Amino acid sequence: MNRTAPAAPPAVSIAALVASDPARAIPVLRDAILRDPDAAPAYRLLGRALRALGRDAEAGLAESEAIRASAHDPRLVAIAGALVTGDLPAAESGLRQRLRDQPTDVAAIRMMAELAGRIGRHRDAEALLRRALELAPGFVAARANLATVLYRQNRFPEAVAELDAVLAAGGGDAGNLNLRAAALGRTGDYEEARRIYADLTATFPEHARLWMSYGHILKTLGEQRESVAAYRRALAIEPGLGEVWWSLANLKTWRFEQDDVAAMEAALAAGELSEEDRLHLHFALGKALEDRGDAAASFDHYAKGNRLRRDQLGYDPAATAAQVDSMIATFTPAFVAARAQAGCPSPDPIFILGLPRAGSTLIEQILASHSAVEGTMELPDIPAIALRETRAAGSHPRDWPHALATLPPERLAELGAEFLERTRIQRKSDKPFYIDKLPNNWAYLGLIALILPKARIIDARRHPLDCCFSNFRQNFAKGQAFSYDLEHIGRFYADYVRAMAHYDRVLPGRVHRVIHERLLDDPETEVRGLLAHLGLPFEDACLEFHRNTRAVRTASSEQVRRPINRDGVGQWRPYEAWLGPLEASLGDLPDTYAER
Repeated sequence: MNRTAPAAPPAVSIAALVASDPARAIPVLRDAILRDPDAAPAYRLLGRALRALGRDAEAGLAESEAIRASAHDPRLVAIAGALVTGDLPAAESGLRQRLRDQPTDVAAIRMMAELAGRIGRHRDAEALLRRALELAPGFVAARANLATVLYRQNRFPEAVAELDAVLAAGGGDAGNLNLRAAALGRTGDYEEARRIYADLTATFPEHARLWMSYGHILKTLGEQRESVAAYRRALAIEPGLGEVWWSLANLKTWRFEQDDVAAMEAALAAGELSEEDRLHLHFALGKALEDRGDAAASFDHYAKGNRLRRDQLGYDPAATAAQVDSMIATFTPAFVAARAQAGCPSPDPIFILGLPRAGSTLIEQILASHSAVEGTMELPDIPAIALRETRAAGSHPRDWPHALATLPPERLAELGAEFLERTRIQRKSDKPFYIDKLPNNWAYLGLIALILPKARIIDARRHPLDCCFSNFRQNFAKGQAFSYDLEHIGRFYADYVRAMAHYDRVLPGRVHRVIHERLLDDPETEVRGLLAHLGLPFEDACLEFHRNTRAVRTASSEQVRRPINRDGVGQWRPYEAWLGPLEASLGDLPDTYAER
């Protein structure tokens, strides 16, 4: 006599059974899976029951099967197709419906995180991925995605930790290894990053972007010949890869051959490039033709590259002016006096700030040659702290002074201690002081002064025409949205000077200003004055900074490995005919910048 298998109980009752008696739920769920091997909800509940009983290995297998089953579900396949084609509204609508029906579908949760990441909502993406991993701890792809999201938030140590877990679980594919090497490069673990890239390029010898990344690390380590060889290998594989051409130009001391110029011009003329490749090639050709003395053609390429990047970023100079206005209105003498000793008392950090291309890397290299000072890199932590506190206060990002004004005194000390903890991974020696040389920290100097009242602050200032035009010639890896329009750069420089003048009034003596041209003219006097401000004895090694073999991440890495010279002075002059918008926005600053 044939017997019909009993119908599976409703999902809600099975879920209740999993919660109340997971051991009894397991055979019921396995029976449901036998009848439908693609029953993703049954696999998810089975995983939950097994974890409740401490049977984690079996639970991981069940969770993996749930992900597999979901991935083959026609509805989720259609949503994935919408993501691939960029139809984000359709993908979002489908995912929201899916998660209403199956709120623990980790495959759908991961896809929702991808969607959030696509539109820049990285914190939402992080929360979704952490939920997916809470439901399925063995979901390796979600953990790798979490590492990417953390990397994009400049949380590099956390990204490395997640990637270590991914690798331990067998997720050692090229993409994850590449991301781990990039994150290690941001935590100062350059030798390990180099080892990973050496292995990856040996395994994937025709992967142009891996060779490019390898070249970046070699450049940071000061191995220029090897770096150039890696870049050349990348171009042999992919001649139109604009970022590699710009990376060669960005060595600053590099000179292109005529064949290189012809190859870049041919790549541009081919018309099959992405916008990113095109703008990188324009910047590289600008540098190549500048070195040949063809200022008109050089400026034309710089202008075209800058226009492409400016249109991508949509910088608003009025927002910077409004932020400086907000700071000036908030940071009155009384405001500062009321909070003067509220922060963390550590004297360890030294901040070098100002505009990019103002000589901050040279100052860092000089100080990092002192026996008591460790150089690190441009650390993202102060802007990240300011942005988080501003969001918590419900304010616009530029209104961080208002958010700061609402904090109780004890919170200032907590934020200073947090900065020390966040940056601890960058300290590779036992030297008592360390440097954060993020130039843009000038916009948050008041925050630094209050949360770290004993930190040293150095303002690196360079002649505005040299500094601003150097920014215009530089295609930055990220940020610096102000730098792609001559008028915008001049207004940014003027707002920076205005802010620093106010800080000089309300924090007298707190900031030591290094005028770049004075440092070039009389290095010993300027270095002695700088060290005296820091309370450090003079050391001859600070004048022999070019012998320092430390890793340097910035665009000036090759320049600071040479003795002091005046090669960068007056580089704007051949371009003076095209700099009218810059000069107009600077006003009298070319004559008064050193005294303001």
